[in-house]
Amino acid sequence: MRILHISKYYYPYIGGVENICKYLVEGTTEDETAVVCFNEGHKDVVEEVNGHKVYRVATWINISRQALSLSYFTVLRKAIREFRPDIIHFHWANPFPAAVLLTLMPKNVKLVVHWHMDIINQKRIYPLIKPVETALLKRADRVMVTSPIYRDFSCPLQPFKSKVDIVPNAFNMVSFREHEGDKAKIEAIKARHKDKDIVFFVGRHIQYKGLQYLIKAAEIIKSDCKIVIAGSGPLTEELKAMCKSDKVKFIGRITDEELRIYLYAAKVFAFPSITKNEAFGVALAEAMYCGTPAVTFTIEGSGVNWVSIHGETCLEAPNKDIKTYAKHIDNLLTNESLRLRLAEAGKRRAESMFSIEKMVNACEKSYNKTIGCKYLH
Repeated sequence: MRILHISKYYYPYIGGVENICKYLVEGTTEDETAVVCFNEGHKDVVEEVNGHKVYRVATWINISRQALSLSYFTVLRKAIREFRPDIIHFHWANPFPAAVLLTLMPKNVKLVVHWHMDIINQKRIYPLIKPVETALLKRADRVMVTSPIYRDFSCPLQPFKSKVDIVPNAFNMVSFREHEGDKAKIEAIKARHKDKDIVFFVGRHIQYKGLQYLIKAAEIIKSDCKIVIAGSGPLTEELKAMCKSDKVKFIGRITDEELRIYLYAAKVFAFPSITKNEAFGVALAEAMYCGTPAVTFTIEGSGVNWVSIHGETCLEAPNKDIKTYAKHIDNLLTNESLRLRLAEAGKRRAESMFSIEKMVNACEKSYNKTIGCKYLH
């Protein structure tokens, strides 16, 4: 089959959706694949990335995190004409390209919509987006969603559940296997934090990541530990200012290697996200693979609580319940048998559920269903 992916951006741009798109483009080896995406610059570019053609559309302006371009219509039409796809694989949420696609979509081409997330924050402009969203879902032959929970709780998907397939997100496990020399680096990280138990967070410092609740929980955690916060974002300085505990240490952005080392050095992975903006939690699956059990919040409608399961692979606190969150961290730091049990179960679940191979296989099954479908005009 010839599969044309439409993503917001594409490698070497690094992002959650962009990583998933790259894994699928490069992983479906029996299919021919190409990509249409935005360019971070102001020029239209056609290039090859690891043997796959990528059509990059010039970005002229960004409004509410949506890139816009006057040349999108021209480039997308060119890509469809040149590549002649059997299936267009559209990565949502990406409203402007969706509107353009609906005007250009050939009737004989199948459409798969990869539903990465609902549109949550853009409440003012959502009434303008909703007709495009609904039209896209109506036109779709199949819809891929990353977890059963998101399928069941996403309001826009409810009328279309009969054509939804579960395609869990994945990560590159090779990057998170212990490398030669890692043990010495792990010990060096522990020594850097005075051999205290490490509770580790990594991610952008934005509202829905819930870092403010982790920082408040630090004030009532009883264990002598170090809460290491990696990453940065618009809330970094505000979070530092509100921090009253000497348990917390901000270390800024880290490399991929440092991420791996910290995940093995830590005893607990702090994942305090609080809203459905956190649709899945790939970082959570990465920590599970490294044997680092997490403490999470309950997030209604999010795949987070399906990725890691309370009492089986993690401990979960009611949403924004700081006392319970702190208690769970203390429990994992002091109850070694519990921590090891959750760690072992988490690693097994990550290996069996969230590999690239597993995701690609699920995607190909959905493609096969798509080719078997007849689009009703």
